[in-house]
Amino acid sequence: MLGLKMETDPRWVNIAERNIEEVLIDHAFCEQKAASNAISIIVQYPHHSDLVTAMIEICKEEMDHFEMVHKKILDRGMNLGFERKDPYVKDLSEHLKSEYGNSSRESHFVNQMLFAAMIEARSCERFKLLSESLKDPDLKDFYRMLMESEARHFMTFLKFAKKYSSKIDVDKRWVSFLAFEADLMKKYGKEQSIHG
Repeated sequence: MLGLKMETDPRWVNIAERNIEEVLIDHAFCEQKAASNAISIIVQYPHHSDLVTAMIEICKEEMDHFEMVHKKILDRGMNLGFERKDPYVKDLSEHLKSEYGNSSRESHFVNQMLFAAMIEARSCERFKLLSESLKDPDLKDFYRMLMESEARHFMTFLKFAKKYSSKIDVDKRWVSFLAFEADLMKKYGKEQSIHG
């Protein structure tokens, strides 16, 4: 369903489990950024009412997830701390800009949707690994629930990329983006972060 061309090295789960507090902190910021992204899309495309409605739902859901992850951080006697940078997200963004630029409003829109879809797809894949492999039963259930949510968000972003583009072959751009992401993943899967 996700179409990812490179699976995460299963050893990443061992890294994550040994550093689960760091993963949770990074995860909290991922949820917060996803909510901010949904708000940004609303601001930029208020004329697409169905898109606005979908982004409102995603924003609320992402903030609910942020709250849940934050609670797990507090339950472990930790604080959220300051925002962490996400090199994976930066690499995706830079690729889309260099490959397609923002030559038109439509191209910019498609890039935004595919960018968000890819992040949701990879997060979903990582959450699946955590739900299957973590020893902590509470976190296993937690990541299983979140995995299902990420899959829905992934499909939502892809749907809108196709719906509101008339001049761009979205499927072709997505296949190309998947190939880039697969190559990119060769340098990830070694850090205690959701995308690292």
